[in-house]
Amino acid sequence: MTVFLPRTAVLTGGLAVAAALTLSACGAAPDDASTTAGGKSAATATSAADLGGLDALVAAAKKEGTLHAIALPRDWANYGALIDGFKKKYGIKIEVENPDGSSQDEINAVTSRKGQSRTPDVLDLGSSFALSAAQQGLLAPYEVAGFGDIPEGQKDAKGRWYNDYGGYISIGCDAKRVKSCPTTFKDLLKPQYKGQVALNGNPTKSGSAFGGVYAAALASGGSFDDIQPGLDFFAELKKNGNYTPVESTPATVEKGETPISIDWDYLNAGYADEFKSKGVDWKVAVPTDGTFSQYYSQAINKDAPHPAAARLWEEYLYSAEGQNLWLKGYARPALMTAMDKAGTLDKTAAAKLPKVSGTPSFPTEAQQSKAKGVIAQGWGKAVSG
Repeated sequence: MTVFLPRTAVLTGGLAVAAALTLSACGAAPDDASTTAGGKSAATATSAADLGGLDALVAAAKKEGTLHAIALPRDWANYGALIDGFKKKYGIKIEVENPDGSSQDEINAVTSRKGQSRTPDVLDLGSSFALSAAQQGLLAPYEVAGFGDIPEGQKDAKGRWYNDYGGYISIGCDAKRVKSCPTTFKDLLKPQYKGQVALNGNPTKSGSAFGGVYAAALASGGSFDDIQPGLDFFAELKKNGNYTPVESTPATVEKGETPISIDWDYLNAGYADEFKSKGVDWKVAVPTDGTFSQYYSQAINKDAPHPAAARLWEEYLYSAEGQNLWLKGYARPALMTAMDKAGTLDKTAAAKLPKVSGTPSFPTEAQQSKAKGVIAQGWGKAVSG
């Protein structure tokens, strides 16, 4: 498996790439590239039916020949297999820019490069960032064939975004470097973990780090309406010396810089497989005192230079093939329940998921927006000094 830095990396590196690409971009895609034989435009299609069906969409996408994606590391939720599968099935080239980018990097790329040929066609955003992008009018409404099977509350009523895969915040730990691995947020406060506890990114820019703070809030007397206890938790971790500002990646884990990492369970579980051959005994636990589940969301850029390929990509991701590939990457696909009922779910892959009890609940749009505001104002103060 090829190792990339996670898509939750800090903004500065992403901005450098974005600046270089902005200077090299020179115009949008040809106007006729995304028009079907019937003269219908993919740029305004809200479903495959608008273009005459899936076959017509495939033809239009092949005519465009390219899909421009951003912030999709190959080792994140099995995206490498998804990218390869789409290429093999349709013969369409996928260009992945800045695989180490954050959700905010994706939004910045869309806003700063409007009308340019290197603008991202599709986005994979942390849930709260998808809400922000929709509020900014950046996303195109489009309903994939399986739209009706995506649970209510996990999709925008207008089809501007819909959840794709998700998981639980977990604690990953290098059992060869850490004598006794923590399994709860309360454990993380113990003095034995001095300088060892890391997040995968900055919660003001990263969906996984945002989830980590939310989970810490739930473990510390907070709620979906009150994320402040999560900030207070990390302030205490910083004060007692346990928190390290080094962003956790496979590379930092291998070097021993981040032996304890708060991250999504599908990433930590995937790293456990990857690290076996490298002599790292990576243990994964979903903390019982701060059980927080969240999905990432798919969206199409309203000004996508390859609108047909963008819509075909979404159809592929929400097909049984695409959903099962996420499942093989330890991520829980949005259509998991529907596929289980239909008999199309990969039962072997489902059995390997980290075990969690209870039914997950999710913060509302209003709760997430409020939480983002609190983190934007208080994160720097919590971990500075």
